[in-house]
This record gives sequence, C-alpha cells and structure tokens, in this order.
Amino acid sequence: LAKHPEIKALMKPDHNLIWVVMLMVLAQLTAFYLVKDLDWKWVIFWAYVFGSCISHSMTLAIHEISHNSAFGNSKAMWNRWFGIFANLPLGLPYSISFKRYHMDHHRYLGGDGIDVDIPTNFEGWFFCTRFRKFIWIVLQPFFYAIRPLCINPKPISRLEIINLLAQLSFDVMIYYLWGVKSIFYMLAGSVLGLGLHPISGHFIAEHYMFLKGHETYSYYGPLNLLTFNVGYHNEHHDFPNIPGKSLPLVKKIAAEYYDNLPQYNSWIKVLYDFVMDDTISPYSRMKRHLKGEVKQD
Repeated sequence: LAKHPEIKALMKPDHNLIWVVMLMVLAQLTAFYLVKDLDWKWVIFWAYVFGSCISHSMTLAIHEISHNSAFGNSKAMWNRWFGIFANLPLGLPYSISFKRYHMDHHRYLGGDGIDVDIPTNFEGWFFCTRFRKFIWIVLQPFFYAIRPLCINPKPISRLEIINLLAQLSFDVMIYYLWGVKSIFYMLAGSVLGLGLHPISGHFIAEHYMFLKGHETYSYYGPLNLLTFNVGYHNEHHDFPNIPGKSLPLVKKIAAEYYDNLPQYNSWIKVLYDFVMDDTISPYSRMKRHLKGEVKQD
C-alpha cells in the first residue's frame, strides 16, 4: 500500500454482486421447474452439467458476501440476510456458518485447531494413496461439512438457526410445488459441484504446498469467470476487503509482487497432480501452533 496507495480505491463494495446473485437464484428456480418432469437420467445429467456449476459458483458468491462485498462493511447485517437468500438454491444451510469459520481462516491461516480448512489427522493418514485421494476429492463436501464439528465446534448462533429455518422452509416449498426430482437436482448439484468437478480444483490449488515454502497460490485461468475471481488467492488474502471483481486490478497495479509467484492456469491439472503425485496428500498444508490470545467469531 505504501508503494501503490491507489489500491485503497478498490476497497469498496461491488453492488453488481447483488444483481448477479439474484439472477443466479432465478436461474436455479427456473431449472427446478424444468427438471420436475424429466427422466431421472436427465435430472442427473443436468444436475452435474448445469446445476453443479451454478451451485459451486453460488458458494463463492456467498464467500464474497461473507466479506461484506455486496453492501459494504457499514451494512454488515444486510450482507448476512443476503447470504441467507443466496444460500436458498443450495438446499443445505451454509452461509452463516461459513462466515464465522471463514473469518478465522483469514485471521489465523493454518492455525491448528482454529482454521477448519486444514484437513484432520485422519484425512491425512487415511487418504494417502492415489485411489484414496481420488475418493477424498469426491467426498470433499462431506469433509468440509463435518470438519468444523471435529476441529473447532462453536455454539449455534441465532442467525444460524434462522439460516436453517429459512432453508428448510424453502426446501419444503420446492418439494410441495415441483416434487422430489427438483429437490434431488438441487441437492445433487451442490454435492457434485463441490466434489469431483473442475471448479473444485480451487480447494486444493489455494493452500496445498506443491512447492515447499509456498502455502498460498493464485490461479489465473478462465474458471475465474464463474467463481468471482477466487483464483486470485494471494491477492485475496492480501486484501480480503477488496471484492473479487477488482482483484485482477490489484495484480495489474502491483504486478511486481505477484507475477513471479508460483501460480496455476488449470484447476483440472491441479486435481490430477494431487491424485498422481505421491508426495502430495491432505497432509500437504502449513499448520501453525498459535500463541497468545485468539479471538474467533
């Protein structure tokens, strides 16, 4: 910032995010209606080909909203309510809990017992062969859901209860209006999109140490268009209050800080290398033993 103070001008909300999220919710509602009378094989096909992309993209919209990128820091609660709205087409309550744990990830990156992005010892021990690592990738959404309860359980908050009730009400409404195929499409899209899917390469690309000494990596490939530029991950951790839309400008302005860092151009290759490289496993993360006072959300 001392060298490039113009970056401060990018620290403002991205109001276009509001309209993008609303269109994504509308797209999924339309899909729920269109799949209700299809044969099961086509429900599964569209759940993976279309629903999974929208669902994973929506989780990254929720990631943006968790950083108050939609309405700004001065309207933090507006962002929380909007996150609950964005959560609806995913089928499972996620937004409020994600916000609480994700802030810990930024404050205490790699913090043992705090950062639930770090796999458990069981994951590192068991998923150590090529086949098991492949299964681990398929099951990633389950591990991300269960891991916080094992590593760093937190008391349930009022907003999490509201998130849960809103989600259950929405799911019941979809089932009542359009039946079980729409519900299946919704849930399958979320599970498939966060598991064995090209976009899921970002889970591994972000912080797994393919090169010793480098714990955070950026990705500059085309899938950033679907993921709110989450691939610009070094830039995001340097400036978490800058919306994803503006992270390419951060890289352009401060190119001397980012251009020479290890980087990716293919999340599919990241997934392939993770499975096939016998030196990489869920253990390939930087873990820190935190000292002093730890403040969590």
